[in-house]
Amino acid sequence: MFAALPMYERPQSREAHDRFWTLVRDSLRESGLPAPDTLDRTVHHMDGWARPDLVLSQICNLPYRARFQDRITLIGASDTGLPDAIPGYYYSVFVVRADDPATDPADYRNGRFAYNEGLSNSGWDAPQTWAACNGFAFAASLRTGTHFESLRAVAENRADIAAIDAVTFRNFLRWEPIARRVRVIGHTAATPGITFVTALGHDPSPYRAAISAAISALSAADRDTISLYGIVPLPASAYDIPLSAPPMPDLSAETA
Repeated sequence: MFAALPMYERPQSREAHDRFWTLVRDSLRESGLPAPDTLDRTVHHMDGWARPDLVLSQICNLPYRARFQDRITLIGASDTGLPDAIPGYYYSVFVVRADDPATDPADYRNGRFAYNEGLSNSGWDAPQTWAACNGFAFAASLRTGTHFESLRAVAENRADIAAIDAVTFRNFLRWEPIARRVRVIGHTAATPGITFVTALGHDPSPYRAAISAAISALSAADRDTISLYGIVPLPASAYDIPLSAPPMPDLSAETA
Protein backbone atom coordinates (compact mmCIF):
# COMPACT_ATOMS: atom_id res chain seq x y z
CA MET A 1 0.00 0.00 0.00
CA PHE A 2 1.16 3.49 -0.81
CA ALA A 3 0.14 6.93 0.43
CA ALA A 4 1.87 10.29 0.01
CA LEU A 5 1.03 13.98 0.26
CA PRO A 6 3.77 15.42 -1.94
CA MET A 7 2.47 18.72 -3.21
CA TYR A 8 2.92 21.29 -0.44
CA GLU A 9 4.90 19.55 2.26
CA ARG A 10 7.94 21.35 3.69
CA PRO A 11 10.09 20.62 6.76
CA GLN A 12 7.98 23.13 8.69
CA SER A 13 4.74 21.31 7.84
CA ARG A 14 5.85 17.69 8.04
CA GLU A 15 4.46 17.03 11.51
CA ALA A 16 1.12 18.62 10.63
CA HIS A 17 0.92 16.47 7.49
CA ASP A 18 1.63 13.39 9.60
CA ARG A 19 -1.19 14.29 11.99
CA PHE A 20 -3.52 14.81 9.03
CA TRP A 21 -2.57 11.45 7.55
CA THR A 22 -3.12 9.67 10.87
CA LEU A 23 -6.67 11.00 10.96
CA VAL A 24 -7.31 10.00 7.33
CA ARG A 25 -5.75 6.56 7.85
CA ASP A 26 -7.80 5.78 10.93
CA SER A 27 -11.02 6.90 9.24
CA LEU A 28 -10.31 4.72 6.22
CA ARG A 29 -9.62 1.72 8.42
CA GLU A 30 -12.84 2.30 10.35
CA SER A 31 -14.61 2.12 6.97
CA GLY A 32 -12.95 -1.22 6.23
CA LEU A 33 -10.42 0.18 3.75
CA PRO A 34 -6.72 -0.62 4.00
CA ALA A 35 -4.28 2.21 4.61
CA PRO A 36 -0.53 2.21 5.35
CA ASP A 37 0.70 3.28 8.76
CA THR A 38 2.74 6.22 7.50
CA LEU A 39 3.19 8.46 4.50
CA ASP A 40 5.85 7.51 1.98
CA ARG A 41 8.44 10.23 1.35
CA THR A 42 10.87 8.17 -0.73
CA VAL A 43 8.96 7.55 -3.99
CA HIS A 44 8.85 10.32 -6.60
CA HIS A 45 5.31 11.66 -6.97
CA MET A 46 5.11 10.70 -10.65
CA ASP A 47 5.91 7.09 -9.76
CA GLY A 48 3.46 7.16 -6.87
CA TRP A 49 0.55 8.20 -9.06
CA ALA A 50 1.15 5.22 -11.33
CA ARG A 51 1.12 2.59 -8.56
CA PRO A 52 -1.76 0.09 -8.57
CA ASP A 53 -1.64 -0.01 -4.74
CA LEU A 54 -2.16 3.76 -4.44
CA VAL A 55 -4.32 4.57 -1.43
CA LEU A 56 -3.99 8.34 -1.48
CA SER A 57 -1.93 11.05 -3.11
CA GLN A 58 -2.26 14.56 -4.55
CA ILE A 59 -1.86 15.54 -8.19
CA CYS A 60 -1.46 18.82 -10.08
CA ASN A 61 -4.09 19.23 -12.77
CA LEU A 62 -1.63 19.38 -15.68
CA PRO A 63 -0.07 15.91 -15.23
CA TYR A 64 -3.57 14.62 -14.59
CA ARG A 65 -4.82 16.13 -17.85
CA ALA A 66 -1.73 15.19 -19.84
CA ARG A 67 -0.94 11.68 -18.58
CA PHE A 68 -3.17 10.27 -15.85
CA GLN A 69 -6.83 10.83 -16.74
CA ASP A 70 -7.46 7.15 -17.38
CA ARG A 71 -5.06 5.84 -14.75
CA ILE A 72 -6.28 7.17 -11.40
CA THR A 73 -9.51 8.12 -9.59
CA LEU A 74 -10.23 11.71 -8.64
CA ILE A 75 -11.44 12.22 -5.06
CA GLY A 76 -11.70 15.98 -4.78
CA ALA A 77 -9.78 19.24 -5.10
CA SER A 78 -8.23 21.06 -2.17
CA ASP A 79 -9.76 24.19 -0.71
CA THR A 80 -6.61 26.13 0.18
CA GLY A 81 -8.32 29.35 1.20
CA LEU A 82 -6.91 31.55 -1.54
CA PRO A 83 -8.44 34.98 -2.07
CA ASP A 84 -9.90 35.54 -5.55
CA ALA A 85 -10.51 31.80 -6.05
CA ILE A 86 -13.55 29.70 -5.24
CA PRO A 87 -12.97 26.60 -3.04
CA GLY A 88 -11.28 23.85 -5.00
CA TYR A 89 -9.46 26.23 -7.35
CA TYR A 90 -6.08 27.93 -7.28
CA TYR A 91 -3.90 30.14 -9.46
CA SER A 92 -0.31 31.19 -10.01
CA VAL A 93 1.13 34.55 -9.02
CA PHE A 94 3.51 36.37 -11.34
CA VAL A 95 6.57 37.61 -9.47
CA VAL A 96 9.29 40.09 -10.41
CA ARG A 97 12.11 41.60 -8.36
CA ALA A 98 10.95 43.84 -5.55
CA ASP A 99 12.60 46.90 -7.13
CA ASP A 100 11.35 46.13 -10.64
CA PRO A 101 9.01 48.89 -11.92
CA ALA A 102 6.95 46.45 -14.05
CA THR A 103 3.22 46.53 -13.35
CA ASP A 104 1.92 43.96 -15.85
CA PRO A 105 3.25 40.46 -16.65
CA ALA A 106 2.91 41.37 -20.33
CA ASP A 107 5.73 43.88 -19.81
CA TYR A 108 8.01 40.85 -20.00
CA ARG A 109 6.63 39.25 -23.13
CA ASN A 110 10.19 39.39 -24.48
CA GLY A 111 11.88 38.92 -21.12
CA ARG A 112 13.37 35.86 -19.50
CA PHE A 113 10.64 33.68 -18.02
CA ALA A 114 11.67 31.15 -15.36
CA TYR A 115 9.58 28.01 -14.95
CA ASN A 116 9.97 24.96 -12.77
CA GLU A 117 9.10 22.25 -15.29
CA GLY A 118 7.05 21.77 -18.40
CA LEU A 119 4.56 19.42 -16.70
CA SER A 120 3.61 22.00 -14.06
CA ASN A 121 0.23 23.67 -14.35
CA SER A 122 1.16 26.55 -12.06
CA GLY A 123 4.69 27.10 -13.34
CA TRP A 124 4.18 26.54 -17.05
CA ASP A 125 0.69 25.81 -18.39
CA ALA A 126 -1.39 28.44 -16.55
CA PRO A 127 1.01 31.33 -17.28
CA GLN A 128 1.29 30.32 -20.92
CA THR A 129 -2.50 30.22 -21.15
CA TRP A 130 -2.67 33.66 -19.53
CA ALA A 131 -0.14 34.98 -22.05
CA ALA A 132 -2.02 33.47 -25.00
CA CYS A 133 -5.22 35.18 -23.80
CA ASN A 134 -3.26 38.43 -23.89
CA GLY A 135 -1.91 37.88 -27.38
CA PHE A 136 1.64 36.63 -26.83
CA ALA A 137 3.79 33.77 -25.51
CA PHE A 138 6.45 34.07 -22.84
CA ALA A 139 9.93 33.39 -24.14
CA ALA A 140 10.58 30.60 -21.63
CA SER A 141 14.35 30.44 -21.43
CA LEU A 142 15.17 29.15 -17.95
CA ARG A 143 14.01 25.81 -16.59
CA THR A 144 14.80 25.74 -12.90
CA GLY A 145 13.41 22.44 -11.61
CA THR A 146 11.41 23.85 -8.66
CA HIS A 147 9.25 26.82 -7.78
CA PHE A 148 11.82 27.90 -5.20
CA GLU A 149 14.58 27.96 -7.80
CA SER A 150 12.34 29.99 -10.13
CA LEU A 151 11.78 32.50 -7.34
CA ARG A 152 15.50 32.61 -6.60
CA ALA A 153 16.34 33.08 -10.29
CA VAL A 154 14.13 36.19 -10.33
CA ALA A 155 15.47 37.51 -7.02
CA GLU A 156 19.06 37.06 -8.24
CA ASN A 157 18.37 38.73 -11.61
CA ARG A 158 18.91 35.57 -13.65
CA ALA A 159 15.30 35.76 -14.84
CA ASP A 160 12.84 38.63 -15.21
CA ILE A 161 9.60 36.95 -14.22
CA ALA A 162 8.22 33.65 -12.96
CA ALA A 163 4.84 32.13 -12.16
CA ILE A 164 4.57 30.46 -8.75
CA ASP A 165 1.74 28.39 -7.33
CA ALA A 166 -0.02 30.89 -5.03
CA VAL A 167 -0.13 28.44 -2.11
CA THR A 168 3.56 27.69 -2.53
CA PHE A 169 4.32 31.40 -2.67
CA ARG A 170 2.33 31.94 0.52
CA ASN A 171 4.53 29.31 2.16
CA PHE A 172 7.66 31.01 0.83
CA LEU A 173 6.54 34.26 2.44
CA ARG A 174 6.16 32.41 5.74
CA TRP A 175 9.42 30.52 5.71
CA GLU A 176 11.84 31.76 3.03
CA PRO A 177 13.43 35.21 3.58
CA ILE A 178 14.38 35.44 -0.11
CA ALA A 179 10.67 35.71 -0.95
CA ARG A 180 10.80 39.30 0.31
CA ARG A 181 13.08 40.11 -2.61
CA VAL A 182 10.27 39.65 -5.12
CA ARG A 183 6.77 41.07 -5.45
CA VAL A 184 3.54 39.98 -7.08
CA ILE A 185 2.28 41.89 -10.15
CA GLY A 186 -0.66 39.71 -11.16
CA HIS A 187 -2.01 36.19 -11.29
CA THR A 188 -3.30 33.65 -13.78
CA ALA A 189 -6.87 32.50 -14.16
CA ALA A 190 -7.98 29.97 -11.55
CA THR A 191 -8.00 26.27 -12.44
CA PRO A 192 -8.72 23.12 -10.39
CA GLY A 193 -6.44 23.03 -7.38
CA ILE A 194 -4.21 20.27 -6.13
CA THR A 195 -6.46 17.22 -6.22
CA PHE A 196 -6.60 14.14 -4.00
CA VAL A 197 -6.50 10.90 -5.96
CA THR A 198 -6.61 7.17 -5.36
CA ALA A 199 -6.05 4.11 -7.53
CA LEU A 200 -8.16 3.45 -10.59
CA GLY A 201 -11.34 1.56 -9.76
CA HIS A 202 -11.66 2.78 -6.18
CA ASP A 203 -14.92 4.35 -5.06
CA PRO A 204 -13.89 7.93 -4.20
CA SER A 205 -16.72 8.52 -1.69
CA PRO A 206 -15.20 6.91 1.44
CA TYR A 207 -11.84 8.54 0.70
CA ARG A 208 -13.51 11.94 0.36
CA ALA A 209 -15.39 11.38 3.61
CA ALA A 210 -12.19 10.40 5.42
CA ILE A 211 -10.36 13.48 4.15
CA SER A 212 -13.24 15.78 5.06
CA ALA A 213 -13.47 14.32 8.57
CA ALA A 214 -9.72 14.62 9.03
CA ILE A 215 -9.73 18.29 8.00
CA SER A 216 -12.53 18.99 10.48
CA ALA A 217 -10.64 17.20 13.25
CA LEU A 218 -7.37 19.05 12.69
CA SER A 219 -6.50 22.00 14.86
CA ALA A 220 -6.84 25.42 13.26
CA ALA A 221 -3.07 25.78 13.46
CA ASP A 222 -2.52 22.54 11.54
CA ARG A 223 -5.06 23.51 8.88
CA ASP A 224 -3.22 26.79 8.40
CA THR A 225 0.16 25.07 8.32
CA ILE A 226 -0.83 22.65 5.56
CA SER A 227 -3.12 25.18 3.81
CA LEU A 228 -6.08 22.82 3.73
CA TYR A 229 -9.60 23.88 4.69
CA GLY A 230 -11.81 21.52 2.77
CA ILE A 231 -12.17 19.10 -0.12
CA VAL A 232 -14.35 19.88 -3.13
CA PRO A 233 -15.59 17.22 -5.59
CA LEU A 234 -15.29 18.90 -8.97
CA PRO A 235 -16.97 17.54 -12.11
CA ALA A 236 -14.70 15.85 -14.63
CA SER A 237 -15.46 18.69 -17.03
CA ALA A 238 -13.58 21.10 -14.74
CA TYR A 239 -10.37 19.43 -15.85
CA ASP A 240 -11.22 19.68 -19.54
CA ILE A 241 -8.66 22.42 -20.21
CA PRO A 242 -6.60 22.57 -23.43
CA LEU A 243 -2.92 21.84 -23.03
CA SER A 244 -0.39 24.56 -23.80
CA ALA A 245 2.54 23.80 -26.07
CA PRO A 246 5.44 22.28 -24.12
CA PRO A 247 8.59 24.35 -23.57
CA MET A 248 11.19 24.45 -26.28
CA PRO A 249 14.55 22.88 -25.39
CA ASP A 250 16.85 25.42 -23.79
CA LEU A 251 20.62 25.17 -23.86
CA SER A 252 20.85 27.47 -20.84
CA ALA A 253 18.51 25.36 -18.69
CA GLU A 254 19.29 24.95 -15.00
CA THR A 255 18.16 22.37 -12.51
CA ALA A 256 17.42 22.66 -8.85
